[in-house]
Amino acid sequence: MSSFQMITTLFLLAMMVGTSNSQLSATYYAKTCPNASSIVRSVLQQAEQNDIWIFPKLVRLHFHDCFVHGCDASLLLNGTDSEKTATPNLSTDGYAVIDDIKTALEKACPRVVSCADILALAAQISVSLGGGPTWKVPLGRRDSQTTHREGTGTIPTGHESLANIATLFKSMGLDSTDLVALSGVHTFGRARCAAFMDRLYNFNNVSGKIDPILNGTYAKTLGQLCPKGGDVTSLIDLDEQTSLTFDNKYFLNLQNRRGLLQTDQELFSTKGAETVAIVNRFASSQSQFFNSFAKAMIKMGNINPLTGTNGEIRLDCRKIN
Repeated sequence: MSSFQMITTLFLLAMMVGTSNSQLSATYYAKTCPNASSIVRSVLQQAEQNDIWIFPKLVRLHFHDCFVHGCDASLLLNGTDSEKTATPNLSTDGYAVIDDIKTALEKACPRVVSCADILALAAQISVSLGGGPTWKVPLGRRDSQTTHREGTGTIPTGHESLANIATLFKSMGLDSTDLVALSGVHTFGRARCAAFMDRLYNFNNVSGKIDPILNGTYAKTLGQLCPKGGDVTSLIDLDEQTSLTFDNKYFLNLQNRRGLLQTDQELFSTKGAETVAIVNRFASSQSQFFNSFAKAMIKMGNINPLTGTNGEIRLDCRKIN
């Protein structure tokens, strides 16, 4: 059994408690913190003034949190053995803005809104402010009292095959449409050169080989931006045209073999895969993409939440009470 298969098997066992929870509700804070969403929005609008990339950064935090033992804000905990220190999360950012949101909410509604719900709300509002869809976020998650560094192997790196990614998503209750829709989050934001340089210089571990699927002109451009032996932490736009806007250009890029990450391009370039037709559908209809993305985000946000008396409402998102 490969390490990926082992991780997937372990995660399947962990997820047997279910990938949805009826205790979550879009009106959960209607009486206890009715202005929660508007408070989050206000902080994010201010944050964008200081960092134009903050929206995709915050959506990524929600993804990386949910993909490890569910949406419980365990990613936010500090510590030498925390999820933050694991390789897949070393490039994550936006934690200070989550702190700012928490401070504002604690001032308005002390000890009410969880950090896990802050991540979910911040992701939805970031997508909306970036030009994408709006949806009602089911709320009522509570915060983990432990970190799960050992589970960070379930976070996709950008190098996996479509078969492995599809298996991982399926283990979390997410189907092929969800996979393609959620991958579409790469319509905005940036990625480090390290996430795709193997496609330029060492594809399939063959020295000097370029990924044959990669558009030749695009490959040359990427080679200039990420030269061999250069800074692997340099950031490159995931969508070379509209990297600050949430739209469906990502799918047009895939059709033109200009997907930056291998896992993205394989959605369209894997012969016989059911994801190809979904990419084509989203490329021709932004509204269909938006609708499917919203539904998929709700499903992802429902992965194994802590509710009721489980977990806690952290006063500081970086540490347990």
